[in-house]
Amino acid sequence: MKRLRPLGLVVGDEELPRTLLEACDEERLVGGLSISLRATPDEVAVWLANAMGGVARGLRLLDVRGDELEVQCGAVLHEKWKVGSVSALIARLNETFCDDDGVKWLVELGEFEGSAQVWALAPEILEVLLETSLLEGATNRDALLSLFDGC
Repeated sequence: MKRLRPLGLVVGDEELPRTLLEACDEERLVGGLSISLRATPDEVAVWLANAMGGVARGLRLLDVRGDELEVQCGAVLHEKWKVGSVSALIARLNETFCDDDGVKWLVELGEFEGSAQVWALAPEILEVLLETSLLEGATNRDALLSLFDGC
């Protein structure tokens, strides 16, 4: 956890929580988000895209039919996404925007205190953190590593 402070990834000067999950829940991680486990993809899609920044901020939700979201992002993206969970939505967002400069990727840290803890990180910082033990427990760690190979 102490390695995060020099990278500018921690808020506040007081002692850091013991885990990333706790730090995210306590709003100590820059880019950290807590999402209710009861949230549906349509409730958080635009909010997550805004947290990603860059061109992802232009994502708009046009229609919702069950677990299918119709999304648009500027003139270049107009698709229907079948996402049955927030986790599936995060995977889709990461895949869609992984090759756009200035867009952060979403790391699913896990669940804590009844919320999913998600961290929006710039790919260059994420790549460094993936080489450490800090993100070993991230739910979507393998998917993120694959994105570095495929994007």
